[in-house]
Amino acid sequence: MEKKESTLASRLVPLVLTAVIVIADRITKNWIIANVAQNTIYRVIGDDLVWICHVRNTGIAFSVGDSMGQVFRFILFTVLPVAVMMYMIFIMVRKNGILSTVQRWFIAGIVGGGTGTLIDRILYFNEGVVDFISVKFFGILGLERWPAFNISDACVVVFVILLGVSLLVQKERK
Repeated sequence: MEKKESTLASRLVPLVLTAVIVIADRITKNWIIANVAQNTIYRVIGDDLVWICHVRNTGIAFSVGDSMGQVFRFILFTVLPVAVMMYMIFIMVRKNGILSTVQRWFIAGIVGGGTGTLIDRILYFNEGVVDFISVKFFGILGLERWPAFNISDACVVVFVILLGVSLLVQKERK
């Protein structure tokens, strides 16, 4: 059976997910900024399981790099991610690419999450990315609480895992 060639329009459809993630991320972060004072905690599930808070992160995951100089932070945390996401979009829409339709959606999810973080990095460069979800981590990896995160962070992690698993399954089938 011959593989049907996808059109550019069909390869761009997953970018709808990118837009939905960016919009959801902006709505939630704007709500947090408007309604939750920085460094305030609201316990929403159990006494200690899930908190809504308002913290800022000038670094990347686990605040890595927050003490770097501004120019280096800008290049490493803004310019480099833009280049990576542009490459991911190129791979996603490329004709005769190696990606399945589902993998294109996973990449669109990663790009959506990355874009949400990039918007914060540009809007709030000195103040940092808005994080607002904190979950108990029960001492796993020595952490009582997982570092606070947001919608875009969660999307990047989930879609990277899904893409990785799908690529491994695809490799195993071949």
